Formats: sequence, structure tokens, C-alpha cells
Amino acid sequence: MELHLKDKVAVVTGASKGIGLAVVEAMAREGVRVVAGSRGSTPELDALRDTHDVTVVAVDLAAPEGAETLVRQAVERHQRLDILVNNVGAAAHRAGFLQVSDAEWQRILDLTFFSAVRASRAALPHLVSAGEAAIVNISSINARLPFPMVVDYSAAKAALTNLSKSLSEEFAPQGVRVNAISPGPVRTPMWTAPGGFADATAADAGITAQEALDVAVPRNMGISSGRITEPHEIADLTLFLASPLAANITGADIIVDGGQVKTL
Repeated sequence: MELHLKDKVAVVTGASKGIGLAVVEAMAREGVRVVAGSRGSTPELDALRDTHDVTVVAVDLAAPEGAETLVRQAVERHQRLDILVNNVGAAAHRAGFLQVSDAEWQRILDLTFFSAVRASRAALPHLVSAGEAAIVNISSINARLPFPMVVDYSAAKAALTNLSKSLSEEFAPQGVRVNAISPGPVRTPMWTAPGGFADATAADAGITAQEALDVAVPRNMGISSGRITEPHEIADLTLFLASPLAANITGADIIVDGGQVKTL
């Protein structure tokens, strides 16, 4: 399917691994000129930079000036901006609400919510100038299906989903579509890295991390498809929502969770 994205300019946050890396890879294959923001690079992101029109910007998106720096470098390099993908975020395994300090609340909100606020604020004047542009925010089913073990992350993603809807209302008349994607569990380092959620699930169940991802998580979370989502599946939807093929889709929040959320 031709997505008509060739030579568009996109900024992707949290681009070095997981969903962000998959988005950069998919966009690069479509001929998008990608500016990838993250605190550090990875061999996979470096390989995309070496073979495609991908610029890697080392930036701390939790810092107040981080998003503005990233957007400014993208516009300075390409003289325009057509797409913003707010993907960066973080979660930590919590024992419960009472164990989350103010500092931890602030850390998660800065990276998961305020990074999107700041990136959107920096990008929107350029997106409006582009005429037909798009923001895709990577939210989470935790925005509507909160778990105590990620109480701060859930609240931050709920705020991001709400922000997406508000921005869609204000900027659709100016040619900027804003949509959110809410994944369930995705095979990313948040789950697979040492000390991640797969390890925590495995320790509780007395199984391996691989068994946790492949069997226990889909079963215990009621995932109807019987498996967790792969990063490229979120990336493919991101590209569609960013493309002219989705020209009249705005204000949507699309769940990709294998049927985990059972309510309408």
C-alpha cells in the first residue's frame, strides 16, 4: 500500500529502541526523513542512520528544554516538519500507590506526559505551516485500564490521551490531525530487559521470563489473541495515521491489545 509519505519530515521521540525504533525503521523504509530523539543511540538506530535519511539527536526529553531542542534541530536541518510521534515514556514496577514518592511521580510525568506537551508546543507552529500534518501519541491501555503496579504511568498516559483529544479539537481546523494509539503489552525492553516486567511476572509465577511473555501474560491479562503485540504492529498503525490515507481521522484513540480490554 502506497502511504504517500516519501520526503515527509518526522520527529520521533524515544527512538532508540522498542516502539520508537520500530517507527523510525518503518518510516525510513517509506522514504520519510526522520529526526530521531533519545538520550543515547543504539546499534540498531545507528544502522538506520547509516543507510537511510535518519538523523539521530541525543537529547534528554525529560528536561524542560529537550523537546524544543529536538524540534529546532529537525527544522533547521529540513526547513519543515510534517509529523510528530510522541513515543517516549517510562514505567517502573511499583508495590502500590503508597510507595510512589513525589520525585518518582515527577520523573514519570516529565518523561511520559510533559515531554509530549513540550514537543507538541514546539512542533505545532511548524506543523500548521506544513498545511497537512499529523501528531501520533503513543499512549497505553493503562490510561483506561489502570494497574496499581504502574499507578503513576497509568495517570501519565491518561493525561496524554486527554491531551490528544484536546489538541485534535483545536488544531484540526488548521490542518493538523492528532490521534493516539493505546497498546497493551508490547514486546519491548520495558518488558524484556533485565529487571523489566517479564522478570517481575516470572519471579511471581516461578517461570522463565520467556514463558511469562509467551504464556503467562497473555493468559493472566485475558488477551484474546493469545499473544502480546509486536513493536512493528504499532509502527504500521502509526504510519497509517500519519499518512494522507487517514486524512479524516483525528481525535481517535485506537486500542491495540489483542482483545485485552473487554468494554466498549
